[in-house]
Amino acid sequence: MAARVVRAAIVGASSILGKELADELNSSLSAAWDLALFDTGDISGQVTAAGDEPMVIQEIGPVSFVGIDVVFFAGDAATTRKHWKDALTAGASVIDLSFALEGEKGTLVRCPWIETVEAGTTPAPDLTTKVVVPAHPAAVMLATITARLRAQWKTARLAATVLEPASQQGREGLEELHQQTVGTLSFQSLPKDVYDAQVAFNLNATLGGAAKLDLSTLTAQVRRHFGAIAGAGASQALALQLLQAPVFNGYTASIFATFGEELKQEDIARVLQGGMVSVVAADDPGPSNMSVIEQSQMLVSVRAESHATNGFWLWMAADNLRLSARNASACAMELIALRPAGKVQ
Repeated sequence: MAARVVRAAIVGASSILGKELADELNSSLSAAWDLALFDTGDISGQVTAAGDEPMVIQEIGPVSFVGIDVVFFAGDAATTRKHWKDALTAGASVIDLSFALEGEKGTLVRCPWIETVEAGTTPAPDLTTKVVVPAHPAAVMLATITARLRAQWKTARLAATVLEPASQQGREGLEELHQQTVGTLSFQSLPKDVYDAQVAFNLNATLGGAAKLDLSTLTAQVRRHFGAIAGAGASQALALQLLQAPVFNGYTASIFATFGEELKQEDIARVLQGGMVSVVAADDPGPSNMSVIEQSQMLVSVRAESHATNGFWLWMAADNLRLSARNASACAMELIALRPAGKVQ
């Protein structure tokens, strides 16, 4: 059977997340995506590649979303807030990767592939759902393994330290980390427009007061998204801190998991392995932010803690851009499945 043709628009197509999303959709086997790319400012008219196909980025206009099934917002929050109602008016579903619409009534925070055991706390979309926010990639990482562990052992508790990459702040974050790296090595002054702190060669638990992100606010968002996709019970079983790391791309997380019963390392690995998770053998190179670049799966290693009864260390890594794009695609397919084939609502 031929794949269903889905007409989609990506707003913020020139962003690094927008480019990743276009590549993800073009390589999808679940649907044939007929893409239109949009952005604001001087970007319109530029040629970019979506997979192997060259495409022109268009300026957003009054009829840009007419005939579109789903609009992905992958740029800045201000652009999302300006245009999302236009997408709804045109009959499109909205997938918001900018997180701007999280607080809007009826919006769901989702990750369709997480198998939660917290019944009734993680609602699925229905015919009334028009806007979905794909959950933060750090929340997806943590919720994926927590849901699997708690499905098997309800006593599971986790303490996680997550290392934030610069690419979560888009091209601005990457450029500032690059400039700081070069500046530090050449003893020059460092740009601090994004972080208001030295990020290069440095780990930060807090950033400057003028930074464009706040790590405590970001931690609260990750925890909120975690609860939305893993369930309230799982949220109570997670202790979380988030640090800004001097890395360009890829989340890593150090997680200490404890259980109320006697377990072996092999038991943990068996439950985690499969689907979006690949457990790395002890004699193989461990997960890292470099080893997961452009990898679809999350990588995790498991090690027993000899000085803590029934305690295990998990070291986890995931490509944050790829993970976000895959989740956005899965969220869109959930909404598309609810729409009449061949029609725009």
